[in-house]
Amino acid sequence: MPTAFVHTCIRARDVEASLRFYELLGFERRGRLVFESAYNIYMGLPGDGDTFELTVNVGRTEPYDLGDGYNHMALTVDDLDALLATLAQAGIEPEKPPYAPGGRDEVGRICFVADPDGYRVELIDGGAFATPQDPPHPAGGA
Repeated sequence: MPTAFVHTCIRARDVEASLRFYELLGFERRGRLVFESAYNIYMGLPGDGDTFELTVNVGRTEPYDLGDGYNHMALTVDDLDALLATLAQAGIEPEKPPYAPGGRDEVGRICFVADPDGYRVELIDGGAFATPQDPPHPAGGA
C-alpha cells in the first residue's frame, strides 16, 4: 500500500520558459539530477516537498504530444485575481475568465492557464479547497 505521494513529472522543451512560468505560480527550484541524455529539475511549493519534476530531454526541438489522457494539475492560490494580474504581465492569459465550477459559488472560483508546453494548470481561489462533488448516486455507483 502506498504511504506518500512523492511527485509528478512533465517534460519541458524550453526549460527557462517553464521555470519562469512555475516560479510565477510560487514553485521554488530545489535540485537537479543529470542523466546522459536528459536532466530533471525538482521543484516544490514553500513548506512542501519536491513534488514537481520537470524533465528536459537534451536537444529536443519538437513540441511534446500531450495526448488525450492528460488533463491538468490543480493548485490552490490565496488571491486568484492578483495571480492572474501577475501572469498577465508575463503574457500569460487564462483560457477563460474565472468561474465557479458547476455554478456552485460555495466552492470558490477557478480558472485554467497553460504552461509553455501546453500543460494545463487549474488555479483555485481561496486557499483550502474541497473538491465539489455531486451527492452519491442512488444505485451506489460513481
